[in-house]
Amino acid sequence: MADERTKRLTLVAAIVGSGIVFLDGTVVNIALPAIRDELDTGLAAQQWIVEAYLLTLGALLLVGGSLGDRLGRKRVFAAGLVAFGITSLACALAPGPYTLIGARTLQGAAGALLVPASLALITATFPRTERGAAIGKWTAWTGIAFVLGPLAGGGLVELASWRWVFAINVPLVLLTLAVVRAGVQESIDEQAPGQIDYLGAALASLGLGGPVFALIEQQVYGWGDPRVWGPGVAGLLMLAAFIRRERSCAQPMLPLELFRSRNFAVGNVSTLGVYGGLGAATFFATIFLQQVAGYSPVESGLALVPITVVMWLLSPRFGALSDRIGPRALMGVGPIASGIGLIWMGRLGADVDYISDLLPGVLLFGLGLAMTVAPLTSTVLGAVPEHNAGVASGVNNQIARVASLLAIAVVGAVVAARFDAVLDDRIAGLPADARSAAADAQALSGGSSRRPAVRRQVEASSVAGYRTGMAVGGGMAIVGGLISLAGIVNPRRAEGEARRSTPPAPTAAGRG
Repeated sequence: MADERTKRLTLVAAIVGSGIVFLDGTVVNIALPAIRDELDTGLAAQQWIVEAYLLTLGALLLVGGSLGDRLGRKRVFAAGLVAFGITSLACALAPGPYTLIGARTLQGAAGALLVPASLALITATFPRTERGAAIGKWTAWTGIAFVLGPLAGGGLVELASWRWVFAINVPLVLLTLAVVRAGVQESIDEQAPGQIDYLGAALASLGLGGPVFALIEQQVYGWGDPRVWGPGVAGLLMLAAFIRRERSCAQPMLPLELFRSRNFAVGNVSTLGVYGGLGAATFFATIFLQQVAGYSPVESGLALVPITVVMWLLSPRFGALSDRIGPRALMGVGPIASGIGLIWMGRLGADVDYISDLLPGVLLFGLGLAMTVAPLTSTVLGAVPEHNAGVASGVNNQIARVASLLAIAVVGAVVAARFDAVLDDRIAGLPADARSAAADAQALSGGSSRRPAVRRQVEASSVAGYRTGMAVGGGMAIVGGLISLAGIVNPRRAEGEARRSTPPAPTAAGRG
């Protein structure tokens, strides 16, 4: 059993190691204008500076978790840190846009080693009675990265250079490596075969990468373009081949029997709804506040800071409460509260008073999220044998990221359709030249117009589309909560039922 010092150092290493991965998912957005000016990049290159990282991170999480189980979580975590530091330095020194895109691709692959290994280390180090609180602290601190990303990135770009957005990772990596060396214990899946399922790893990576690529690129080309549906279909076929491979392989990378665990299967289905609603709603809220409500980029980012504050304060407490009472109630009520908060946030008009209009919904959303994330993560990881913690973490993180991308694509289509329908109806009675100006704004997906009459109609249509999108996102979160209420079984209750259903061992008298 790990002592208190080992637990503390493991938690610090897991938080910082995962935090830099999440930080680099958001910090680059602020630096893109400066990168464009120095490296003379076009729009496509700017998009891929962001998306290359997300693509490899999302596609390789499952592989990273499996490698941690087989080769050792501490070893893979440390290797991921070293690789992340090297690739961050390569990003900082990139002489041109395509070199930067290549370095970002490798940086995402390094991040795919870090995130599942960090959670697997927590699972292996903390006993079940303390695991929820530990994961709650991990959730609270890593969540800060989503807020610090834009704020810290803006400061580094303004005071120094966009290159420091990447270079700052190097000292953080060195610090985390020192913590790992000082007190993190190695853990490994003793039941895992020595041989790695390379074919399964390739099928999983390419199979997940294809749909993720399609979800990213459909925003540019649309679903009808073969550059979008081609990789998407190919990826789905490879995923089917992967499942067939894992069923027949003697040494599978992903043991499919993990999904026979009720809490593991239900928890991952719930993750799809919860993180889908989270990703879509926060994405569209940020855009709406800037494009319609007139917030600056910094103001729109600060508007959602209370979510992180609430999670930082309450996630460890809800994680500990989950250890005591079981996760079912929290995993059910939390997403429902988050969904109601999102629907509240969707009631905004074009003129937004932050305190009365937006803040109550933001706080309710943050409260529900704090209730949900730590119990959900702890339940999914606790539902499988401890030696499978890495691959379980990889599966859950993969589902969370794909859910967010999928929801943004689906909800985006709903928002666009609602915007177009309302605008077409509202401009029907306007003069021909005004309808033409509105059509130009419509082509820009909610762009503004200098004509007051047209601007009012576009604004009203944008509000209608936003409200529909937030309602869909909130509904997704609520569905995730209902699934948890119906399907999750509290571990203590499950263990008690198992004992009651097991016949008592025969006594000595009975055997005689």
